[in-house]
Amino acid sequence: MKIAIIGQSAFGKSVLEALVNKGEDKIVGVFAPPTREGRPADPITEAAAESDIPTFEFKRLRDQEAIDHFKSLKPELCVMAFVTDIVPMEMIDCPSLGTIQYHPSMLPLHRGPSSINWPIINGETETGLTIFWPDKGLDTGPVLMQKRIDIGPEDTLGSIYFNQLFPLGVDALVESVDLVRAGNAPKIVQDESKATYEGWCKAEDVAIDWTAPTSTINTVFNMIRGADPQPGANTTFNGTKVSLYNSSLLATLPENTDDDVRPGRVLAIGESEIAILAKGGSINVGRVRAAGGKKISAAEWAESVGLKVGDKLGS
Repeated sequence: MKIAIIGQSAFGKSVLEALVNKGEDKIVGVFAPPTREGRPADPITEAAAESDIPTFEFKRLRDQEAIDHFKSLKPELCVMAFVTDIVPMEMIDCPSLGTIQYHPSMLPLHRGPSSINWPIINGETETGLTIFWPDKGLDTGPVLMQKRIDIGPEDTLGSIYFNQLFPLGVDALVESVDLVRAGNAPKIVQDESKATYEGWCKAEDVAIDWTAPTSTINTVFNMIRGADPQPGANTTFNGTKVSLYNSSLLATLPENTDDDVRPGRVLAIGESEIAILAKGGSINVGRVRAAGGKKISAAEWAESVGLKVGDKLGS
């Protein structure tokens, strides 16, 4: 088949390389984000150059010039591998065999741009990926293939994506291309009665209120790991925002510990980490990032700001 790829970053690069290495189809063009002056090209752009595949960089895929270039390639299939721009229906409908797209959730659950963050933040124990046929809606098209995975009790956004959804997604897209080529690719209509949608997970969505009735040890822990590494669950110390990473649960506190004074207080400062009290237990934090700074060990940050055992975060 003649395939056009719209994608970016390491995931898009890996999909392109997998299809090139398989050698059963011809990649007629790659549509990638524009290269910024003074910055390296996107990984998918570099991979395309290594394989002598034409690359097209448009600021907006909705522009007529981008649409015309896409149509001129006469692709039989379009593969969308990590796309953040709005792709017009003129592109989606152009290939004779259609367009397929990767989405990191079990559609129709968790439609939207931060579909890996929210299941972890919500405390869910499984998620997955979907290869689907995009239409005019947002992640609403018919399903071609799905793969389900478990969310472990200490999994983070980073571990779920890089260890599971990234490699599994590359394989699923290649497998889906095989099904399209063979004429056996399903088109299963999504069940709208089960649909959920969440927007971008932003820093303000994962700001920790240690004393809120809903801020139990589990909800805070899920928030931290669901936003690790981006956008970073955050709290404050002396009015300065600090984001928390590399967390783990510690032993449950004695039942007679005073709930009113406990949440957000620093329980211990170790060689590299700090322990923070929460409702029902405590959370170990290994790395932090203060506003405007880089990630450093939690103990190093504590020393730099004069944090002591008994101090309260969220102040």
